[in-house]
Amino acid sequence: MNRFLYSVLFHLGLPLVALRLWLRARKAPAYAQRIGERFSFGLPPMQRGGIWVHAVSVGESIAAAPMIRALLKRYPLLPITVTCMTPTGSERIKALFADEPRIQHCYLSYDLPWAAGRFLDHVQPRLGVIMETELWPNHIHQCAKRGIPTVLANARLSNRSARGYGRFAKLTRPMLAEISGFAVQTETEAQRFLDLGARPECVEVTGSIKFDLSIDPQLLVRAVEQREQWHCVQRPTWIAASTHAGEDEAVLAAHRQLLISHPDALLILVPRHPERFNSVHDLCQQQGFETVRRSSAQAVTSTTSVLLGDTMGELLFLYALADCAFVGGSLVPNGGHNLLEPAALAKPVISGPHLFNFLEIAALLRFAGALEEVSDAKGLATAVQQLFDTPAKAQQMADAGLRVMHANQGALQRLLDMLARVAGL
Repeated sequence: MNRFLYSVLFHLGLPLVALRLWLRARKAPAYAQRIGERFSFGLPPMQRGGIWVHAVSVGESIAAAPMIRALLKRYPLLPITVTCMTPTGSERIKALFADEPRIQHCYLSYDLPWAAGRFLDHVQPRLGVIMETELWPNHIHQCAKRGIPTVLANARLSNRSARGYGRFAKLTRPMLAEISGFAVQTETEAQRFLDLGARPECVEVTGSIKFDLSIDPQLLVRAVEQREQWHCVQRPTWIAASTHAGEDEAVLAAHRQLLISHPDALLILVPRHPERFNSVHDLCQQQGFETVRRSSAQAVTSTTSVLLGDTMGELLFLYALADCAFVGGSLVPNGGHNLLEPAALAKPVISGPHLFNFLEIAALLRFAGALEEVSDAKGLATAVQQLFDTPAKAQQMADAGLRVMHANQGALQRLLDMLARVAGL
């Protein structure tokens, strides 16, 4: 399938796109808003001639934030347009850069040739930066037509994704050949991009900018103060973050088992997607756990068993409240989520076995003794209980995680150097 056929099929599939928006809007009404932006209509007024950064959703927006702040500092006269595809990503971008007038924001249009062209003509960027692996053939081609260099930043490509792209070589190879730079996380992933058609001179292993996460010391102070207010300083507390459907039941089963040996244990449960907040809250109550919603601003008391993290933009703070962290998307075959956020906060990290989106990072943490993998609710309960009962082991894992973070920093500077070189900035 070449790009022309891809575009024809995309047009024919627009009714399905509309249906998907409608279905998602039933759970998350924000999907029914700003639909025109998804076709490059009704875009807000924008300064032109700056840098365009695309971060598909919340995780990519958070990962991109240090890079965007560095770009603002390095290029004080350039506007930066940040796009995404989801309402939660949009809210996160607005919150992250609420006080920065040079940040412009809208949804990125669907990958239709005319919509991509309208967007680029409206923004007229000097450089396009696409976070991780958000590869859209028409957007990339329209950039190439206009002489706009594009860089795939913090690029990652799992073996499964590479096989998928490889099945459509007539579409993938020309697309990758039009990308000006690949700032790739690992050598393995670099080879995958080369095998699929990336130009060798454009591929550079820069590492993951997620290692360059810096923690605001005030965040840790606020976490200590919060635990004091809740009288939880000595209370064993763990977090299960970024959980997906099918994981919450296992997490609650593990928590129930933990309560046998630690009846005062507190679980902070943070579903990955906001549209699941209500259903997970109902699940907690149905299973008999006294649950407080973070959004309610109610205090956690001695009888509270579960704190439901149903707010946006607080994940780092919620991690900081806990003694150890389970990172979700890994007990189910979703590929896992960012293991480095709890590691940067000096928390022992636990995950399930499904980590195909973070294989190299998981391997580094595992080899250093900072990560423990479990396969089910029983294993999760055992791992958390051991960390509660053995503070020395918890401290060793926390220290190991920090060493991994510090040893692998520097990717952000290498990425910034590549962007300057590719765009001639």
